[in-house]
Amino acid sequence: MTKVLIATDKPFAPIAVKEIREVVEEAGFELGLLEGYTSKEELLSAVADADALIVRSDIADKDVIDTAAKLKIIVRAGAGYDNVDLQAATDKGVVVMNTPGQNSNAVAELVFGMMVYHARNFFNGKSGFELKEKTLGLHAYGYVGKNVARIAKGFGMEVYAFDPFIPKEEIERDGVKWMGTVEELYKTCQYISLHIPANAQTKRSINYALLSLMPRKGVLVNTARAEVINEEELLKIFADRDDLAYLSDILPANLAGFQDAYATRIFCTPKKMGAQTQEANVNAGIAAAKQIVAFIRHGDRTFQVNK
Repeated sequence: MTKVLIATDKPFAPIAVKEIREVVEEAGFELGLLEGYTSKEELLSAVADADALIVRSDIADKDVIDTAAKLKIIVRAGAGYDNVDLQAATDKGVVVMNTPGQNSNAVAELVFGMMVYHARNFFNGKSGFELKEKTLGLHAYGYVGKNVARIAKGFGMEVYAFDPFIPKEEIERDGVKWMGTVEELYKTCQYISLHIPANAQTKRSINYALLSLMPRKGVLVNTARAEVINEEELLKIFADRDDLAYLSDILPANLAGFQDAYATRIFCTPKKMGAQTQEANVNAGIAAAKQIVAFIRHGDRTFQVNK
């Protein structure tokens, strides 16, 4: 019998597991469940007899892929897939997929949760400020960026976007102002919300030069990836400008360095929370399960990322 393993350090919501199980078992497959594991050895043991693997932010590296002798497909329940070793999977003939768009509203809402929390001085009782009529720049305009733009318009913000892969006409059709360069975006907007993937072009690209362009009281919001931030240069710009703030859904590697010196200008969630809603769990989990069934039954590779 085909075995589908859910391996999640941060477990799906129970309702999501229930609905994933229904999809998997209706297809005549077996569901295995490894939740909240604390060692790589547990993951290696669990994946040894799996035909398909569903992960969230869990690391599916060469060891995991090589250990799973029967493995045919890995689905990352979410958009980013840098936690999966694509080359190791390709070398072994394992298909890797993601579930784009399924978590996008959850991440977009978190952007505003952090922005409001910061604007109201972390709810310390002192007067803060409003988001209305502030400028918001979207660094990438994919699924999450589009949802952020939708919500921002409800707040009465002026929304701008830079994305070299999205036509100007598409961005402007959504009532968002198109920016021709990333530098123009950072010069224009008090808030910058990052939605770029972590790849060779973007890693450590959010640096001193770019952040120095931001207007007074600029706020950088990161619900994307830790790797896109040049932390040393972020600390340097913080030292040189006392008006900037950083709101992140990813803990910096040098968290102490930020918090010790800039506690009132940085906020980080304790664990990545962007996709941590029941709705996002259900959407991404069911999508992952359905993609596995479609691939094994019909060879459907629609969302394959290691082509």
